[in-house]
Amino acid sequence: MKVILLPRSLRGRLLLGLALTWALVVTLVLGMSWQLGKAMVHQTNMTHLRYEASLLASEVTQQVELRIHALERLDAILGDNNDAEALLKALRDNDALMTWFETLIVVDSSGHVLVDWPEVEGRAGLETAHLEYFEVLRGTRKNYVSEPFVGRVTGMPMVLIGVPRTDVYGQFAGFVGGVVALNSSGLFERIAKIRLGENGYASVATASGKILYHPDSALVNLDVPNKALNPWLDLALDGWEGDGFGELLDGQTALQSYAQVWPAGWIIGLYLPVDQAQLPLAGFIQQLWWLWIALILLMFPLIWWMLGHLLSPLKHLETQIGEVGIGHRESVSLATNMLELQQVAYTFNRVDNERQLLMSNLQEREAFLDSVLNTVPQGMFVADINGDITYMNPALLKLLGFSSYLPLEAWFEQIQLEDRDGARDLWRHSLRTGSDFVRQLRFLRSDQELLWLDIHARVVMLSQDGHTLGLVGVVKDITERREQEAIQRWEAEHDPLTGLLNRRGFERRLEEAFADFQKTSTPSALLLFDLDHFKPINDEGGHALGDEMLRRIAQVVAREVRRSDHAARQGGDEFGVLLPSCTLLQAQKIAESLRKAVGEISVEHEGKEYVVTLSIGVTTFDEDDTNVMDILARADAGSYAAKRQGRDGVVVNPPQSHDDVMELFDRF
Repeated sequence: MKVILLPRSLRGRLLLGLALTWALVVTLVLGMSWQLGKAMVHQTNMTHLRYEASLLASEVTQQVELRIHALERLDAILGDNNDAEALLKALRDNDALMTWFETLIVVDSSGHVLVDWPEVEGRAGLETAHLEYFEVLRGTRKNYVSEPFVGRVTGMPMVLIGVPRTDVYGQFAGFVGGVVALNSSGLFERIAKIRLGENGYASVATASGKILYHPDSALVNLDVPNKALNPWLDLALDGWEGDGFGELLDGQTALQSYAQVWPAGWIIGLYLPVDQAQLPLAGFIQQLWWLWIALILLMFPLIWWMLGHLLSPLKHLETQIGEVGIGHRESVSLATNMLELQQVAYTFNRVDNERQLLMSNLQEREAFLDSVLNTVPQGMFVADINGDITYMNPALLKLLGFSSYLPLEAWFEQIQLEDRDGARDLWRHSLRTGSDFVRQLRFLRSDQELLWLDIHARVVMLSQDGHTLGLVGVVKDITERREQEAIQRWEAEHDPLTGLLNRRGFERRLEEAFADFQKTSTPSALLLFDLDHFKPINDEGGHALGDEMLRRIAQVVAREVRRSDHAARQGGDEFGVLLPSCTLLQAQKIAESLRKAVGEISVEHEGKEYVVTLSIGVTTFDEDDTNVMDILARADAGSYAAKRQGRDGVVVNPPQSHDDVMELFDRF
């Protein structure tokens, strides 16, 4: 999460706020100026383009009409005479027309060139009947400006202006034509000189889409590329006049204006890229930005000084509050007409008076509470809302062996490691949720005495708004009670004579081992045995001698089995050993070791030595067992089998599935 760093002083924040407000206002003003300026620039430039397009169209129209009228006068001079010499003489006599035309020709009704001027060898007699302009002139019998073509001799783009000739009967008798070179005739001289910024330009095209003039001469006499890209141009080719806003061939957005040259069927287009049109406005806005920035930089020192002067009463307020705090002043008094600061001073004086009254009452209540807590024999403590211990009464200090109250972490460090994490998590949960902290844990005093403590802490809240003040806790020493409970639990599951497990404790551990076996298939084994020849010891030596023999046997059993095993005296002379995580082969070895060790034990009475032997039944847990009784039954059956075989022996009574496996191995 990002932290926005603000000035720490009110003066700095006010200055920052003024600067941001100034920047926002300037941005809005310049943004609105930019938008309004763009609209005005577009409107102004569009009006200019419209005027220029109309003016250029009028000039080109005038140029075309002058040439048409000149050809009409020439046709009147020629009359209906088709004599080549007379026609050539007439053309030569009108040589002044060559300032407008590259070539003058006279064509008869069949399309053959009768004469040309200047004369070019081979041109007289040429067939033109198949050409576009001849067909149009013959069909319409109206003046016509042809589509552009490339001169055979000059290789330059040209057009032919033709005026039809008629005979005395009004029939088509050919035409008088003048060839105009588009590059050198002066027809587009005015268009070539027009300047529309750095990237603006004008162009001329025919209604059929042929380019007559373009700043890029490589495009002349080519078709207008991709008319669909510019819908305004497409409309202009259909005879529309007007202006619009769209893309050029190079992808630039531009202002466009179109005008028609009706006598020739041409379209004049003017194009001004938007970036070019907005360039002066962008420069003006940029200058305004720098002007605003310079102005604010110049005004910052003045504003900083004015803010310092306006906020000087706050300095006085700070000084007087400090004096009230150290007792040099009873109240705050400001000489200012600022209503807000007067209200702050009034509120501070009122709150300080209330604080003094509360402090007086609080000191009385604190003295009373200290007296109560110091006399209470029960250990008590107080913690703040962060969970830190702020008070411990003398009874608790004495109980824990502290000379003075310690931080919370010091408590946790002396809690037994096994109880520490749970206590810390519950303490945090109580602080977070407001629930009671109830926990019994082991605490190691500094003198290494281990105590069992019962801690009960409750969150203290204000009744008005539910605000948490902290926690109050009571600590009880339950060491003696826990020790008594531990003794009772031990006695409930152990034989008092031998110290081994009794039947109840043994069966509980057997149930737990069987549950683990069902979950994880961990192999475990069971030994059951009773004592051979034990009855004569009781009968002849008495129960005291029998008890001594039982204690010695218990010591040997405890010594011979593993630390993880569970040995039990189930009653009388019946014993059992649970071997967790033990295979049948290991169990058999342990049983043999146990049998030999017990066989070496003896007791004496009146000079007679008594010994006992073991008849041990061995089995393991099996997946087919439904409960521990199945396992006990197999081990017990093994013990009886050992007795039938002459006592002092070990009989392995494996599960049926284990017998099947052993049979398989015996076959190999």
